[in-house]
Amino acid sequence: MANSFVTLRDIARCALPHLMSNLVFPRLIHCDFSDALSAKQGDTVQVRKPVNYVARDFDPEAGTQTQELEEGSVEVKLDKIASVDIEVSALDAALNFDSVERLFIEPAAIALAEKLNADGLSLYRDIAATVGEAGKTPADLTDLAAVRGALNDALVPQFPRCAVWDTAADTAFATVPGIVSAEKSGSTEALREGSIGRVFGIDNYMSQAVVKHKTGIATAADVTVKAKVNAGANTLDLSGTTLIGKLRAGDIMIIGGKNYTVTEDSAAASSNTITGVKVSPELPTLAAGTAVSLIGSHTANLAFHPSAFAFVSRPLSAPAGVESYVTSFDGISLRVVRGYDMKYKREMLSMDVLYAYKTIYPELAVRCLG
Repeated sequence: MANSFVTLRDIARCALPHLMSNLVFPRLIHCDFSDALSAKQGDTVQVRKPVNYVARDFDPEAGTQTQELEEGSVEVKLDKIASVDIEVSALDAALNFDSVERLFIEPAAIALAEKLNADGLSLYRDIAATVGEAGKTPADLTDLAAVRGALNDALVPQFPRCAVWDTAADTAFATVPGIVSAEKSGSTEALREGSIGRVFGIDNYMSQAVVKHKTGIATAADVTVKAKVNAGANTLDLSGTTLIGKLRAGDIMIIGGKNYTVTEDSAAASSNTITGVKVSPELPTLAAGTAVSLIGSHTANLAFHPSAFAFVSRPLSAPAGVESYVTSFDGISLRVVRGYDMKYKREMLSMDVLYAYKTIYPELAVRCLG
């Protein structure tokens, strides 16, 4: 860099607040972080699950029923590195630190935040419970009431509850007086700026990263279970008078009034039959010929308790032979590296984050179709 006085420490410490101020989804869910342990992509770590108790009626004759104080854990593979990389020569025009911040630090941090938000909101694929109608944007208080009802029915704790909506829902909600006047809240800039308001006990936010799910089924008519399914199975075969295309991870089917989410892309339909469709949760006993409804393409807004999902981050290991700096705060760790690409003979500057997401308690979330 022309400005050699701008150190990697300066860049990293300036970039982290920019990154954190643009995060939405990771700031709303359970966060697991340890700044004492550096890691690399592909490492597997043990993540503590939030403690989950069940409240029971007190029986004066039987007395109290104690529950084990057991903090469970789940393995999470640190499989993602979000990275922004530029040639150092791109900053040659920078005259001072403010120029470096404008040309690299702020836009790079925003790009990383957009990637982290989008990856987190892709966890909708794990959530089978739904409210609303595919292809119809949630637009009024009745839609929010339906979300509250679904969370209540699922015994989701009353507080805290959050929902993240796409831009279309945000635009529609902005015209509803009861929502416009709702109290705004949020601890970071992205949460404050994206806040729709607290309505019916749910803190609602807008994010441009909400996913528009597209099914791979082109045509479906008279879809049924092709062969008997035993209780506890996670796989079934489907057939129909017309069944063309394939199911994609995140597709939802309704069987016997209960929702199931497809966990992996299926094989393409052959002769109006799709075999080996993997779903969650476990299936009950199903007879051949049981009717199946498929939900079409939709916007996957999410409402949830923070314990439904976990954001996992660890400091990246310092690479050998190059200059680097790692900084961490409040569950987020960011690394800046300056190195030399011998193959292309270029000096490079990189900003990256090591992280992973995990659905911990899918029963504490609901997909709000749009």
